[in-house]
Amino acid sequence: MPELPEVEIVTSSLNKLINGRTIRFAELLRDKLAHRETRSTFAEKLENMTVNDVRRRGKHILFELNNDLTLITHLRMSGRFQLFSFERENPKFTHAVFYLENDERLIFSDQRHFGFMQIVRTSNINEVKELRNLAPEPFSEEFSVEYLRATLNSSARRVKEFILDQTKVCGLGNIYAAEALFLSRINPLKPANEVSAIKARRLHGFIREVMAESIEQGSTLNIDPENLERNYYGGGYEDHWRVYDREGEPCIACATNIKRLKHGGRSSYFCPKCQRM
Repeated sequence: MPELPEVEIVTSSLNKLINGRTIRFAELLRDKLAHRETRSTFAEKLENMTVNDVRRRGKHILFELNNDLTLITHLRMSGRFQLFSFERENPKFTHAVFYLENDERLIFSDQRHFGFMQIVRTSNINEVKELRNLAPEPFSEEFSVEYLRATLNSSARRVKEFILDQTKVCGLGNIYAAEALFLSRINPLKPANEVSAIKARRLHGFIREVMAESIEQGSTLNIDPENLERNYYGGGYEDHWRVYDREGEPCIACATNIKRLKHGGRSSYFCPKCQRM
């Protein structure tokens, strides 16, 4: 599943490609993609709407339209946007099509069928169930060292599982959680409320650092309208991973073999020496 840096890169690319453009007509091809709308109401609400902005909240992409409407999209496991010219056929697993001026089409396809869309009032955006309980954005002032320390102290859950909770730390996923914990020298199985004040401060800084690094890496790539998702999982940032997906390889800090364990339905990668309990 794309994490905050990948969603940020896709959102930024979409904003450059379609900001200010008009959706002449929208077509919903898979009902469950926008289950609160019928195909006809989906088309009706989006017809002749202008895209005023494309921004991100957590892992959600928000298309702010005129007439006080916002289209919320979550890519989930395999959702992808592509901007096609008139002559290109829709790809397999196309679930929604947005017809723009100049005969271009913005395509949403999703091989795994987990993607999500919802049309809401922009004026009520902060009350939408999917958004209202999200934690502060990690680059915001609200996501302070004090906030993170107090939040960690409130729970005895394993710290890796805890920081993946979007109501605690917004946008963080399995990859960047593993990286931030490694750099902070925190064992992923450690109870959140046993993380020291010093390590909580380190964790706060490294959460920001690993995501900022990935966003910066992806922002240097040229936008390919037909292949936006090539930036997923760090836009080639895999070569810079310090611990994630490196089971059995030597730790970059101490040369101890990286280990992998499963908990909470996910794999956790860590150095048993650098990240002692």
